[in-house]
Parts: sequence; structure tokens; C-alpha cells
Amino acid sequence: MDADRKYESNPRLLEAARAGDRDAEEELVKNNAGLVRGVAARFSDRGYDREELFSVGQTGLLKAIRTFDPARGCTFSTYAVPLIFGEIRRFLRDDGPIKVSREAKRLAAKIAAERERAAAEGEDLRLFEIARRVGATPEQAADALDAVSPIRSLSEYAYAGDEGPTLAETLSDEAEGERTFDRVAVALAVAKLPKEKKRIVLLRYFRDLSQQKVAELLGLSQVKVSREEKRALELLRRELS
Repeated sequence: MDADRKYESNPRLLEAARAGDRDAEEELVKNNAGLVRGVAARFSDRGYDREELFSVGQTGLLKAIRTFDPARGCTFSTYAVPLIFGEIRRFLRDDGPIKVSREAKRLAAKIAAERERAAAEGEDLRLFEIARRVGATPEQAADALDAVSPIRSLSEYAYAGDEGPTLAETLSDEAEGERTFDRVAVALAVAKLPKEKKRIVLLRYFRDLSQQKVAELLGLSQVKVSREEKRALELLRRELS
């Protein structure tokens, strides 16, 4: 059975797995192993054995199988690959060369504590104000928050609430929707953006902030943020296509 035929059986097997059929679940794991191997290959330069990364990625695949909801309107592979990617990246963060530094974790914790304290006192502080209070530059504060940001699935909504486009829909159009594998590793693509564009994307799509709020935090005009956001999304489309 070739890869396309295997993926075509996903809907039937997912329905059976949701009904408690463990054989269907095992077949899904087997049929979609190529997704895991493909993601694991992206980390082949990290100094880990590919089979070890494959094993970690299988955990993400199993999570996807058990949590996938067809009502979200995306294919299983679109939903699964970010979870596989996230599982491997979390493993590397905790155990390997891309783990978050203690300094970044400490600074992020200070920022969170200061933000909560200010909120309790009725203050709505901007990031640069919080950074000043904890003895850091705005750049250091943004980098620390970036380092501890969780990986999000492409099937999640891009903005707060239960309505609006998903993260995947902000990066690709309908015609590209089925070209899932080459555009699912959003975090890798975002990491390659120029510093200013990266911060705008992180604040807009990972922090769910408005363009006006991003402009205030970064000391830019809203027009500048809008222009840089469009350029960043175009770069992401090229990277993920």
C-alpha cells in the first residue's frame, strides 16, 4: 500500500479508533509512521539518533490519533504533524542542544510574576515597562517569552475565542491546504524570520495581540506593524511551500 492509499484510510480508521478499536489505532500508527519519520529527519543535525527522535515523535502521533476531531475541518496529517513536531521539540528543549537556558526561564518567570502583580493592582503594563521593572531590556524580555512559548497546533484558532481563522489559514490559502507536510513546521519557519518580523508574528499569532498593541509594545506605528506582518507572512508562505 503506497503512502497516498494509507492516508486515504485515515478517516475510516480514526472513526474506528474513536469507538475503541485498538487494532485500528495500531494500524493508524503504522500507516502514518512516514509523517513521524519526516519530522524526525528535520532534526537530524541535533546530535540524536533518528530512531530515538522517531520514538519520541510516535508519542505525538498517538496523541493526535486520540484527540483529532474531524469537525475542525482539517485533514488528520495537518493536525498530527504539529503535535509530532512539538513532542520532539519539547524533548530536545528538555534534554538537548536547543533546551531553554536557565537564564531565559528565570527571566520569563520574573516577567510573569511582575505582570500578575501589576494586574492585581489594576495596572496594564506594556512589555518594555515590565522589562524595566525586572531589570531587563525589552529585547531580552521578548526573547525570554519567545523561548518559553508553547508550540501551537495549526488547527487552533489564530486569535482568542472560538471564532475566526485557524493558524494554518493565516499562512496558506485553500488551494494549498492539502500540501500539508511542507507547511506544518511553523515554528522552524518563524525562527528563520528577521528579528523584527519574528517578534511581530510571535506577538500577533502566538500572543493573540492586536496590531495596535504590538505597535505599542515595540514602539512602532500600526502602519509599520501591518506592513511588516504582511511581509513576514509572505516569507512564511515561501518557506513552508
